[in-house]
Amino acid sequence: MAYASKIATATKLLTSTACMLMLSMNASQAIQVYKSIGAHGEVKYSQHAPQNGKNVELIEFRSDGRQNNAGQMAGKTDASQSNNTQTAEEQRVAALEARIKEQEAQANAQRCQSLRNNLTNLNVGGRIYEMDANGKRQYLDGREIELKRERVQQAIDQYCSSATT
Repeated sequence: MAYASKIATATKLLTSTACMLMLSMNASQAIQVYKSIGAHGEVKYSQHAPQNGKNVELIEFRSDGRQNNAGQMAGKTDASQSNNTQTAEEQRVAALEARIKEQEAQANAQRCQSLRNNLTNLNVGGRIYEMDANGKRQYLDGREIELKRERVQQAIDQYCSSATT
């Protein structure tokens, strides 16, 4: 009976030692994957660091396939201690927002140029007309031209940064 008890104890000890060994192996055998953004905005994954070194994020996976949480592994316990680095998605959103602002600025510059051209045409003089719904010319008299000139100047003053007339 003592022999069976010793075997059971040895088996338990061997099992717990094997479990500890497996856990230590799992922790040391993390798989590292590099996530980067390509030149055209595509997301790339690689086992090796990318050549250009831009927008690179190192992701570690445990051997069971779950991702290591870098914040928890580093001992961070407070949510306010988050990284200041942007994720790939945040970088993509920021790039899109910058592109939209640039396009809006270009469209605004084109509108301002069109307004300035209209004002120049109104200031030149001569006969000025507008097309009606039927496609016929409706010539403006002096009062209507002056009203249009004032409206165009107001639009330039309101929407264009440098209101030159």
